[in-house]
Amino acid sequence: MKAKNRDQSLSDSRELDGSYDQLTGNPSTSQSKKTIKQRFLKLLPCCKPSTTPSISQSNVEDDFELSTVCHRPESMDKLQEQTKFTKKELQVLYRGFKNECPSGVVNEENFKNIYSQFFPQGDSSMYAHFLFEAFDTNKNGSVSFEDFVFGLSIILRGTINDRLNWAFNLYDLNKDGCITKEEMLDIMKSIYDMMGKYTYPTMQDDAPREHVESFFQKMDRNKDGVVTIDEFIESCKKDENIMQSMQLFDNVI
Repeated sequence: MKAKNRDQSLSDSRELDGSYDQLTGNPSTSQSKKTIKQRFLKLLPCCKPSTTPSISQSNVEDDFELSTVCHRPESMDKLQEQTKFTKKELQVLYRGFKNECPSGVVNEENFKNIYSQFFPQGDSSMYAHFLFEAFDTNKNGSVSFEDFVFGLSIILRGTINDRLNWAFNLYDLNKDGCITKEEMLDIMKSIYDMMGKYTYPTMQDDAPREHVESFFQKMDRNKDGVVTIDEFIESCKKDENIMQSMQLFDNVI
């Protein structure tokens, strides 16, 4: 029974990264099982073999793969049902995720390091912190592949309401159902820090606060000092610039 579970787990992992043919049960014709395992092992800094493993070592490698991957995603079919991605897209996403996070999950520190590579000119750590918390829906301090693709599916392929709800959750830092000026200011400051001080035109130090004041003028309809989800969605839908920015995400992958 234990061996059967192990084989099933390996099958699911190979199916996700495209190294396993679901119809025949054989390794993909484009890459052998041996090649996939070697590539995977090389990703782990603690295990870079000095010699190329032979096929006779496959059982040992299977055990090693299972022991190092602390989280294995849902099956491909289930993820396809739960997201708006195709099987091919999920395989591409999984390969990229596994390259950066061989263990199957990413913690906040690693998430920040990965994100900083996209914004070397600024400090992205605070914005990455807020983004990580939005992806970490289980609040367990780590983001799994499922967490990642569920969030990405909403951002890239969700309806306008889905995307705006996700954005509202990002701004609502204490998750009390409304956005305060302080919460929005924290987000805006983190975005300005991320973009860097050497942008053109140069941004003034008080730009984030001015941006927040402008947002609240539009969104806080009843002037009670907070923005509710209904106010947020209604205001965003009436703002042509926001709607255009939402549409930029369509079919990114």
